[in-house]
Amino acid sequence: MWLTRRMSTVPAPELGAVLHLLRDGRSRTRAELARTTGLSRSTMSTRIDELLRLGLVAPVGDAGSTGGRPAATFALAPASRLAVGVDLGATHARIAVTDLTGHELAGHLEQLRIADGPDIVLDRVATVLAELVTGLDRPLGDVVGVGVGLPGPVDHMTGRPTKPPIMPGWDGTDVVGALRQRLGNIAVLVDNDVNLMALGEHATALPDVEHLLYVKVATGIGSGIIADGRIHRGAQGSAGDLGHIAVPGAEPVRCACGNTGCLEAIAGGGAVAARLTEQGVPARTTSDVVDLVRHGDLRAAAAVRDAGRSIGAVLASCVSLLNPSAVVVGGSMSRAGEHLIAGIREVVYSRSLPLATQHLRVATSIAGARAGVLGGAHAAAEHAFAHPALLTRDAAVSAPESAAATA
Repeated sequence: MWLTRRMSTVPAPELGAVLHLLRDGRSRTRAELARTTGLSRSTMSTRIDELLRLGLVAPVGDAGSTGGRPAATFALAPASRLAVGVDLGATHARIAVTDLTGHELAGHLEQLRIADGPDIVLDRVATVLAELVTGLDRPLGDVVGVGVGLPGPVDHMTGRPTKPPIMPGWDGTDVVGALRQRLGNIAVLVDNDVNLMALGEHATALPDVEHLLYVKVATGIGSGIIADGRIHRGAQGSAGDLGHIAVPGAEPVRCACGNTGCLEAIAGGGAVAARLTEQGVPARTTSDVVDLVRHGDLRAAAAVRDAGRSIGAVLASCVSLLNPSAVVVGGSMSRAGEHLIAGIREVVYSRSLPLATQHLRVATSIAGARAGVLGGAHAAAEHAFAHPALLTRDAAVSAPESAAATA
């Protein structure tokens, strides 16, 4: 049984400096930590003793000795605290509980319609989250934060959805407050779902790629931008809203946002399914389209490749403007295989500036369907390390009310 943590007797910022050094997973002696931080060995001993008491670090053995008693070494204990990622799509909810290094300890996926509204959806999220944590034989107080991805525009400063086209009833909802009310004193971070997918892909699969454009192709289409290793959100958090850019030369198809010719209305999963149905190939959802392609339906494969070309027509400008090292394609439509990627590559490589595509990779997501929840959990852990009180104080102490994810 895990013990409920107690309040630290050492100020959180002082302990945070030690935790920051130990985040790389390498063990160190008290003397090494003291030299790196410039603190005295006695002060460092006090900090290490406190972190041991809180369970945040653990002894991992002795350092090599040149004579005398070997010095003990210490490392971060990543399982001492939990982070949670929540990925909400148009028709699904995926929740994952991880340790502080992003290792998934428990997960859950179910069909859940975002259009059912915030009360139903957030009630279910809170219930499942609590069940997952309890199933690990851990108290909710061990959760340092929850990172939530929503399938629509999110105001970066408040964490509230702003006129989301596929989220009726959610406009202006205080998602942070609603989840804190249901879960108690836990920091909640809210962001656009594709931002967290981009963060999850970068953190778990492509940590060395400093400039990355993540494109989600599903019922909706969006993108997350990693620039210099960090999420780029723009002034209000709407950077990357790829789905509502007009496709060059496209028919004026009405989009859910109220405009016409938007990429989402031309190449989103629902649009492709509708077009196939008109051609006599019954399809209602993105999953239907993917299943048709996987079963060798040539018209479905051609429709997906055409969708890829439309996406590529918009991405070509983005590649020339942002010059990413990699374009990563995720979302449910990416499961259709190479047909979508081939269409995107065809147009991006032919229309973008040669210098921008010289070393560009266009590939399917490595993190796959788990990118969003892993990104949410990663954002929650990053936020906790930036605010060490979330790591070192118990659940009775007020946690910061976090709105948007920091990455």
